[in-house]
Amino acid sequence: MLVNRYQQQLADLILPWRRFHPFPTADERDAWHNLPAIKETLVAAADNLRDYAWPVLSARLFMDFSRTGNRSRYEHAHFSRRRALTQLVIAECITNRGQYLEMLADGIWHICEESFWGVPAHNYVGGAREALPDVSNPVIDLFAAETGALAAWTYYLLKPQLDTISPVIAQRIELEIQRRIIGPYLTRTDFWWMGTDGKRKLNNWTPWCTSNVLAAVLLLEKDQERRLLAVNKAMRSLDAFLAQYPADGGCDEGASYWNRAGGSLYDCLELLRMASAGHICIYEEPLVKNIGRYLYCAFISDNHFVNFADGNARVNISAHLAYGYGRRIGDPLLMRLGAYAHKKQAGKIGVSSLQRMLAALFDYEEMERADATPPYLREVWLPELQFMTAREQAASHQGFYLAAKGGHNAESHNHNDVGQFVVYHDGNPVVIDAGVETYTAQTFSHRRYELWTMQSKYHNLPTIRGVQQAVGREYQATRVECVQNEVKSELTLELAQAYPPEAGVESWVRTIRLIRTEPCRVELVERFKLTEAGNVELSLLTPHKPCIDQRQVILPTSAVCITYAPDALAPQVEPLPLTDRILRSVWGPALYRIVLTAPAVKEGLWRVTFKRLED
Repeated sequence: MLVNRYQQQLADLILPWRRFHPFPTADERDAWHNLPAIKETLVAAADNLRDYAWPVLSARLFMDFSRTGNRSRYEHAHFSRRRALTQLVIAECITNRGQYLEMLADGIWHICEESFWGVPAHNYVGGAREALPDVSNPVIDLFAAETGALAAWTYYLLKPQLDTISPVIAQRIELEIQRRIIGPYLTRTDFWWMGTDGKRKLNNWTPWCTSNVLAAVLLLEKDQERRLLAVNKAMRSLDAFLAQYPADGGCDEGASYWNRAGGSLYDCLELLRMASAGHICIYEEPLVKNIGRYLYCAFISDNHFVNFADGNARVNISAHLAYGYGRRIGDPLLMRLGAYAHKKQAGKIGVSSLQRMLAALFDYEEMERADATPPYLREVWLPELQFMTAREQAASHQGFYLAAKGGHNAESHNHNDVGQFVVYHDGNPVVIDAGVETYTAQTFSHRRYELWTMQSKYHNLPTIRGVQQAVGREYQATRVECVQNEVKSELTLELAQAYPPEAGVESWVRTIRLIRTEPCRVELVERFKLTEAGNVELSLLTPHKPCIDQRQVILPTSAVCITYAPDALAPQVEPLPLTDRILRSVWGPALYRIVLTAPAVKEGLWRVTFKRLED
């Protein structure tokens, strides 16, 4: 897509280093002086760092991951350093009074002294994870690339100011970025996220790493031949990423990962556009448009998004990222989602990459004036992702909302969740996908599916004769059909192939539908036949404490009840206390697993209905 279109003329398109000017530097005072009042909030945030002590990143702290599997302790200190440096850079650009330069110098020096700019969980050397980094063999992971971009933007924005302290600071930035990022990027092909071997499935790592490496090259590399080599390599990686992406734009990693899949693709495309004075531009491509649109396809209400896979159910999206992407592809719905998020977040600009913060700052007033009407789509069907959503009425979060998926159990950040669905009512969760706990070594190991959040029995799925879904591409939905009209939105799929042979499933046809006729409701129909009789459990996960009442389960705090055939199914409730910080921040202290059990059945037809209590 990019290489075929632009490779032959790349030498004429890419600006030389001295002419690359993506945003105003700190010396361009009018631009910074004319920023809106949000700049005062950003300066105040930097002022709060006056007593900040740069965390120590010791060998023992680095080895903590290999010894205990805990990622958080090292990463908290690592990210704290970079967050502080970012805040100080922005504040110095706004004020230009030199009051943050000494702290900036400290921060830059601390980071340049680090043995590895990435995190321990990504310290792979020769395919094996090492307990400590090898400084002679730099690894470019997500956060080494991010650090390179942060240092490069700092250099671009503030080099003359840093030179007043010592020219050695800027020289050190150049040396470290060449040694750790640009040099390895140009000479190596073995980083899997580059997509050079064409074998491994690519995910958010490709645009995420590429965007930051590309920023470092464009901002710091003065040799035009090396700039062209890097741009060409970046375009090849992006082409490989896009070639694997479903044509419908669906992100199988979940909506929260769109920020670093589709969102980082946008970062890359913006850098290429700015580096070529607007000539390199593929925003008109249908796939690029669909990748952007996925974000509002997965939008429920407020900050609720469909969170299949490792996605989070509550996502404070990057408002300007959505708005800017929507503006580039000419999509008012995506622009409205960005403006809506901007309004819901009270116009705050979160600490993220300097590229994103600069774009948000200099477009701030435009976003303040933009239409912030949330894009409530009545229904969505993404056939390649096998992802359906439906709401009771368009342009409103009131009433029932349903999302369901087919797919397979080798998706990125997979949860063994073929056939999973969630139900919301009036914008609030009723039956949910728990999401994922704080990442540890186990999360991305062969023991991943020992974690309860990854198991099908803790999703809204059947457990058949004690057997759950299995992991692998062959475990998938078949005979998938979506029907959507004024009356209903319905997904039907055969689940038999999602289970291993020991489950003994001859057929399990699941239909999940939202019916818009009064009374509006969500229906789950299970039609199944087993090779021999056995116990079957149907799990439903909810954040509401259920009450079992004769023929129904009442969820009082959601104003919804669940009805079922009591002669076929017997309900039980299993409390799930939450200790993980991430899950508690989304759902509170506990979730509840409703288990509808049928003993010794060989075939059946079940209907489970979600309806309003008053109906």
